[in-house]
Amino acid sequence: MLVHGWSCPGQFFCHQVEQLKAHARCITPDLPGHGKTCDLVPLSIEASADALYGYLRDQDLSDIVVCGWSMGALVVYSMLERYGGDRFSAVVAIDMSPKVLNTLDWSNGTLSGLTPELNTHFLEAIVADWPKLPSRIARRLFAENERTNPGTLDFARNEIAKADPQLLQPMWKSLTAQDFRQTLKTLKLPFHLAAGLQSFLYGQGVHRWHEENVADFHLHGFERSGHAPHLEEPEKFNELLLTLIRQ
Repeated sequence: MLVHGWSCPGQFFCHQVEQLKAHARCITPDLPGHGKTCDLVPLSIEASADALYGYLRDQDLSDIVVCGWSMGALVVYSMLERYGGDRFSAVVAIDMSPKVLNTLDWSNGTLSGLTPELNTHFLEAIVADWPKLPSRIARRLFAENERTNPGTLDFARNEIAKADPQLLQPMWKSLTAQDFRQTLKTLKLPFHLAAGLQSFLYGQGVHRWHEENVADFHLHGFERSGHAPHLEEPEKFNELLLTLIRQ
């Protein structure tokens, strides 16, 4: 199961589905406020987790390698917190912190220094400034010092621009309210962090926190990637997933 990030629906995992569908069933849902789901489900991380787990339960699926990118990782953590890990064999998080906002007790939120106060301003700007945001968001997905494939950058920008900011706003409010530090500290599944080593969003402090607090932790650094290793280094990323699928 491949769970996408904020403003970037399920088709952002097209490289994974194409290469891995011969080895495993690939599930790429659109979360609330995104793609085909739009506003069919309440616009929150918790409702997203309930909907995804409900699907897994209805389909009676187990032995699942679950992979969450950015916001999608928070949805995965919420599933684990609410329903436990019995259906899952491994967890993969793509370039994500368990808590996005920087506060007095937490300095491993976004590298931009996003605080609750600054986040209030961003929330107010999502709808009003939306025409300018898709290009900015798309550019910050990728490593600055690498030559991003123009087609990949165009794909990201065009797909993000299709989103409805009125729906994205409550999802952003929900994701920035989350704190899954305790959930990860008690996790009993193998946990793999696919970290873009040129990420604009999260840095080595996040990596160290996981190393010090998550029991069965494995760090996978992607030297040529920013926030989207599955798009920037898809072959290497797919090898990681394939290894976990075969275990």
